[in-house]
Amino acid sequence: MSARRSTDPAQLAEQLLSHDRRALARAITLVESRHAQDRAAAETLLQAILPATGKAIRLGISGTPGVGKSSFIERFGLFLTGQGKKVAVLAIDPSSTLSGGSILGDKTRMEQLGRDANAFIRPSPSGGSLGGVARRTREAMLLCEAAGFDVVLVETVGVGQSETTVAEMVDMFLLLLAPGGGDDLQGIKRGIMELADLVIINKADGDLLPKARLAAADYRMALHLMRPRHTEWQPQVQMVSALLNEGIDTVWATIEDFRSKLDAAGTFQAQRRHQAEGWLLRELQDGLLDWLRHDPAIAGELPKLQKAVGAGKTTPAAAARKILSMLGKH
Repeated sequence: MSARRSTDPAQLAEQLLSHDRRALARAITLVESRHAQDRAAAETLLQAILPATGKAIRLGISGTPGVGKSSFIERFGLFLTGQGKKVAVLAIDPSSTLSGGSILGDKTRMEQLGRDANAFIRPSPSGGSLGGVARRTREAMLLCEAAGFDVVLVETVGVGQSETTVAEMVDMFLLLLAPGGGDDLQGIKRGIMELADLVIINKADGDLLPKARLAAADYRMALHLMRPRHTEWQPQVQMVSALLNEGIDTVWATIEDFRSKLDAAGTFQAQRRHQAEGWLLRELQDGLLDWLRHDPAIAGELPKLQKAVGAGKTTPAAAARKILSMLGKH
């Protein structure tokens, strides 16, 4: 049965606001749908729950393959639920539509957290579009907040463009790395490092502890050479061991300190307002492109112009102006 036949937005909103986990799963399925009727229902739902959103701390987390990200997230999530908090994990994997792979694997590996009554884990396939997954993930984040979750963690797999997208929708961005010192530092893109509000060195235990200390020193030096995202906050580097469950409480204390400092300066809510305003522009861009593809007159002309641009017969700017002039005749 499709979402549009089985889900009434008003009823779903009521269930969601009563913190019904099953309703949350259905609501995310609804906002992930590409069907026009489902999108309309999703917008009605989101409008209804909007006053109940905004109370959670929104965290983005990324890490290079093999860093132990799923182990860290599980330990971190269990620590938070142990503190009486409700934790939602939204996992993004642009490749998931091809393989079903790593995010589903992460969910399987986080068995303890997955069984916790105060935790919710949801993989989010991209549908082949980073903009699409960003839209659905941001909406899913709002749904989690309305369902009473205190911490919403948006996880990305790998290091790439998705990190920039996620950093634009969360309050604080965490970069998880493994011991490796200078060699590992060379493999991290500068742009990703500049996004980080907190760098976490995992596997700081056993024989890897000396390497973890060296890596932490390298990253601290690298971060001091970069311009911080917030004038009120100098990005920090911390060591943890997900295996031994060490340093997790310090990570949370740092997150609370980050929020406290930005709140005091008025930057925390200002950043959220800026993100929401930027989201409006992105929605307009996506909506216009979608409309262009489905408008009969333009849909017939657009492929021709794309070929002309590809063949070097016209410039992208000239082709775009022609399409825009056609819009003016509607």
